[in-house]
Amino acid sequence: MVPRDPDTGSASVPAPPPSAGAVPPCPGGPEPTTRGAARCRAHYGERMEMATPQLGRALVVIVDDRVSHGETQDRTGPLVAELLEEAGFVVDGAVTVPGEAVAIRNALNTAVIGGVDLVITVGGTGVSPRDVTADATAGVLDRPIPGIAEALRASGLAAGAVDAGLSRGLVGISGSTLVVNLASSRAAVRDGMATLSPLVTHVISELSSLDA
Repeated sequence: MVPRDPDTGSASVPAPPPSAGAVPPCPGGPEPTTRGAARCRAHYGERMEMATPQLGRALVVIVDDRVSHGETQDRTGPLVAELLEEAGFVVDGAVTVPGEAVAIRNALNTAVIGGVDLVITVGGTGVSPRDVTADATAGVLDRPIPGIAEALRASGLAAGAVDAGLSRGLVGISGSTLVVNLASSRAAVRDGMATLSPLVTHVISELSSLDA
């Protein structure tokens, strides 16, 4: 016998059971209807947000004699990692190396072989004898991108980051990895990342289309 609604007298058909894997309705809100919307789990009693799409993997290389020898704490790596995550990258970590060409080159080659999309080096871009980051990077790059390096210098100088304006840092492609040298001051890092972010998105998109 078909049950009837006591108010209207019309036949009421029980709702079909939810299909396997279906997302239950959100407590206190409508059920999401698109894959990119918030997903709800009623048994947790909370709204679960979908992860933001990522641009790719990134690695930070800190070039600093004192930090690599344990004489002082690295305060730049966490800043770069935070700015990269805000830009949409998954940061594999931060590696610290001394201001030696071989150590820097080995760190870059390891990152490229590991398949990261972006490597940011910080430090060693000045004019002192120990500032060899640009020299080590030049031996790793397959295709330099001088326009981005010049943009970083110009914007850094305009922002008052003198070390950025005087940087010998390079930018270019090694394999399918974008390598960027930044000067070491926090001002240079912040300004450099602000200048870099929209350009990096375009470069990595082009590299990804070649790998597809």
